Amino acid sequence: MSTAEGAGQREEGEYGRAAKRLKTEERERETEAEEREEGEEELEEGEDSDSGSLPGNVESAVDNRTRWSASQYGAARKDNGEDSHRISPSPVVHVRGLCEAVVEADLIDALEKFGAICYVMMMPFKRQALVEFSAVESADRCVSCGAKEPVYIAGQQAYFNYSTSKRITRPTNADNPNSGNKVLLLSIQNPLYPITTDVLYTVCNPIGSVLRIVIFKRNGIQAMVEFESVQCAQKAKAALNGADIYAGCCTLKIEYARPTRLNVIKNDNESWDYTKPYLVRRDRGKGRQRQAILGEHPSSYSSDNGYGQPCPLLPLPGNSRYKLSSVDVPDMVSYPAPQSSSSYSSHAPSSVAMVSGLHSSKMNCTRIFNLFCLYGNIEKVKFMKSVPGTALVEMGDEYAVDRAITHLNSIKVFGKRLNVCVSKQHAVIPSQVFELEDGSSSYKDFAMTRNNRFSSAGQASKNIIQPPSAVLHYYNVPPCISQDQLLRLCTEHDVPGFVKFKMFDAKPSSKTISGLLEFDSKTDAVEVLTVLNHYQIRIPNGSNPYTLKLCFSTSSHL
Repeated sequence: MSTAEGAGQREEGEYGRAAKRLKTEERERETEAEEREEGEEELEEGEDSDSGSLPGNVESAVDNRTRWSASQYGAARKDNGEDSHRISPSPVVHVRGLCEAVVEADLIDALEKFGAICYVMMMPFKRQALVEFSAVESADRCVSCGAKEPVYIAGQQAYFNYSTSKRITRPTNADNPNSGNKVLLLSIQNPLYPITTDVLYTVCNPIGSVLRIVIFKRNGIQAMVEFESVQCAQKAKAALNGADIYAGCCTLKIEYARPTRLNVIKNDNESWDYTKPYLVRRDRGKGRQRQAILGEHPSSYSSDNGYGQPCPLLPLPGNSRYKLSSVDVPDMVSYPAPQSSSSYSSHAPSSVAMVSGLHSSKMNCTRIFNLFCLYGNIEKVKFMKSVPGTALVEMGDEYAVDRAITHLNSIKVFGKRLNVCVSKQHAVIPSQVFELEDGSSSYKDFAMTRNNRFSSAGQASKNIIQPPSAVLHYYNVPPCISQDQLLRLCTEHDVPGFVKFKMFDAKPSSKTISGLLEFDSKTDAVEVLTVLNHYQIRIPNGSNPYTLKLCFSTSSHL
């Protein structure tokens, strides 16, 4: 077990349970907000049958029954002529039409003129937010003003309506400034690049003095950041909630955490105590040490930042939300190379992942592609003849390998637990090609396939990086396909059937449909995705087949 893994497990033991509980509550709050808000959420039209990118925001469909207060929606209200869906006044206002660059502080600056604001919940991927005022009269002034004249937030007109909720659900005492809570829980959504303590410190510390950071990489990427004071934490939440660490990805969703202090036992990429800069691992016991097989540290170890050399600098978005008060955030962030949680983490950064624990008769190159393509482009896949059940996967870059390790290492597929790590190889060479048990080739080149989902910046921005879950999002399905036909498809391919089914409302002009499938377990969903992702659906009298696209959903249940 590597040092990084050991430290991660110890931190997980102390904070993992709290982080998991908070994440579950966060998903429930957002799901509840999405389902209850009265919005005309437009579904992105499903892609054509030959497209390879993921439709953006297709899972954010909510009931189509809103009467929005802004003039843009006045015509719809007049045409309908009914008041049956009019929402009663509430201190919580649902805000729509936000720009991508908006953060919590922008909403507070624009809306506090209507009255005191006690809580804000951001929904960055949907460009929406919930704002809870201290009094319903303040909310009424906000909605009424929005109906009479444009209200701009971060330079873009926004639209307002009362929420069906009377209060935004949040962790205990989260809205109480006297609660003494100076620890924030950061959920990093769509993490295309590695998130380390250096990255988070560079983002957070210019806003308020950071004392400690702990990062969790189970069920997605989350971190707890302890600030010097409650006021610093409040300022950081307002300034960063909804912001992108890097342009178009690594979006921060911030809540107050339950712990009031973090306990860090080691300073590394996963945890850091900035009050103890020379904190090192404490050896257990005394006496003779065990002999180290490979010496004190790997040959690629760098005293500056651990394993490997520093990765290239990446620019931060050059907008005003990162330049707060008189303190400027550096325009560039440097972070250490990705670390694997496996014993192979000593290798320098590589765009090749080594995957072991593969089922000998049920896994092949195509099925590996179906699973790993959710986290980056796949160039080549090759099974190793000398090591049964092991394959090399060459991906688009080392960041894709890091994402695959973060989300797929230790998951179960066909009853066997995968081990995903960085390979010492830097390319996959098609040598010693042989026949797998299912009759397919042990090597396959995917460089030119249209099913890669990160081939362009436009495609990559539509992909929301998600850990495996029990709910799959399906899309690019012909409208004639029914729930029974999808179930029959599962049966024909000997994979578990889904227990719940939801189809999104499609635009009249849409050529495809999309929706959600919930399974009994995460393992069942993983197996279905591995087998049926990119399955060719042929319809009678159709010239070209439809490519069924699957990915893990942001929803935890239906």
